[in-house]
Amino acid sequence: MALTLRKKQLDSIVRMLHLNQQLQGSPDGVGGGVGSAEEEEAYKILLRRHGVTLHLNIDKARQQVPDAPAVYLLRPTAANVDRVAADAAAGLYASFHLNFSTCVPRALLERLASATAASRSAHRVARVADQYLDFVCLEEGLFSLAQPRAYVALNDPAAAEADITALMVAAALDARLRDHLIAKPNLFTEAASTAVASFQRPLLCLFDRNFELSVGIQHDWSYRPLVHDVLGLKSNKLKLPEKYDLDDTDPFWVANSWLQFPKVAEEIEAQLAKYKQDVDEVNQRTGGGRDGVEFDGTDLIGNTRHLMNAVNSLPELTERKKMIDKHTNIATALLGHIKGRSLDGYFECENSMLVDGTLDRTKLMNLLRGNGTKEDKLRLAVTYLLSFETPVPSDLEQVEAALRESEVDMSAFQYVKRIKSLNSQFAGASNTASKVNIVDWAEKLYGHSISAMTGVRNLLSDGKQLAVTRAVEALMEGKPNPEVDNYLLFDPRAPKSGTAGQFRGPFREAIVFMIGGGNYIEYRSLTELTQRSQTTKQVIYGATEILNGVEFIQQLSELGQKAGLGGVSSSLPPQ
Repeated sequence: MALTLRKKQLDSIVRMLHLNQQLQGSPDGVGGGVGSAEEEEAYKILLRRHGVTLHLNIDKARQQVPDAPAVYLLRPTAANVDRVAADAAAGLYASFHLNFSTCVPRALLERLASATAASRSAHRVARVADQYLDFVCLEEGLFSLAQPRAYVALNDPAAAEADITALMVAAALDARLRDHLIAKPNLFTEAASTAVASFQRPLLCLFDRNFELSVGIQHDWSYRPLVHDVLGLKSNKLKLPEKYDLDDTDPFWVANSWLQFPKVAEEIEAQLAKYKQDVDEVNQRTGGGRDGVEFDGTDLIGNTRHLMNAVNSLPELTERKKMIDKHTNIATALLGHIKGRSLDGYFECENSMLVDGTLDRTKLMNLLRGNGTKEDKLRLAVTYLLSFETPVPSDLEQVEAALRESEVDMSAFQYVKRIKSLNSQFAGASNTASKVNIVDWAEKLYGHSISAMTGVRNLLSDGKQLAVTRAVEALMEGKPNPEVDNYLLFDPRAPKSGTAGQFRGPFREAIVFMIGGGNYIEYRSLTELTQRSQTTKQVIYGATEILNGVEFIQQLSELGQKAGLGGVSSSLPPQ
């Protein structure tokens, strides 16, 4: 049974529109929230298709429709609950079907019950449901909770320990799943009723962003990460200033977005050449491409057939031209940044350090003193820090001097340098640096922990496969592996959870969630894992938010400033 995240989200919305009645078959529709004019129209189509004649924002003034039921989709907030209670008291609708985007706290339910009871309108509330739809499904295998600055919230020195311990996320989730398994019906009732006999539970892997810091900072040379990092792709939308959708409806994006940029440029040229060839063929068949030859009417049927074929091919050719123009514009914009900022040099230098473990000092210093934004130079310097367990002191001094010469805010650099130094000091005595938790970094710096199990070795790239991918692959295999044998196992069906032990594998499906921010580089690596596997595997990747390197280095800078590190003046935009 394949994990189909986007379809499940859409099915939940459609079921909600049908007053939470179980529907037969798989309803199709157009998904998405309300944003641009195109999204607004798509949303209206979905609503009309399922019998919704009017939709309004809860904050807008609405007229009474006493004979019609009303479906509410809202966040569980006190203001929203009060507005619903006021609507019920005014008798705006015949019945109220309330759907909260995530779990509604008991206190809010009691608040709603008290308010409707006081106004004698409780009978109008037909149903209250938790829909668990408070996430953004960017692709079938990629989702985000869209929680900004999650990494800062997790690692803020002023935060309470209950707010920052990643282990508590797993423990709380385990408790919630156990509660649902006890209740009847529960979240898994539908899955159980449709599951086949060979159904196997998926594996959920929770990671802290500190598990591998470098991947969130480094520059990349692939098309999709470049568009995200350099041009600011957000929620599959790009503005250049032309507005473009980059999702699975774009065949060029689907086929080429993971290729390195030079290969993408070649593919655009190839697509353009093929388009021109097809246009020439159409012109020739209709007589438009034969110089000096006029249509003489001797083959009326044949020419009519060619003309009809040409007319039928026009929509497809038009769409291809739009797609080629779109990606030509995107590639041109990228090329301007690449040349102006020497992004190819940043990628090559970082890749040599992270993958090969080699340092070209001349190239490093030239980049830090040459082209590139202040954020580019800061990311390169932090990547240098994370690439070598013990940097050469003279090299480190030169890097710091180059950053100061470029007037780069040092907060992020000093923050990573401080926690890395503290961790090495406490690990050095026993020579077990590869096994020491990053938890020690924050514990000595701030006095509390930030992660359950992460290691310094995970910050250092070990070959081309990312640390997260190596861990997920080992966990899905379910075989003894020293790299993951000490991971904590939470099984809501087992008598006891939260202990190190052997996972019952192998697993065919996994959900990987990065607490503190994910990125397209990790998503690509996990996708490649499923593609090269000899057995069929599926991995869904999610995160508190999807960050590019600039956004993540800004959060590191903010933490450095909170810790009193770095310069007073910042070259980074304020939060």
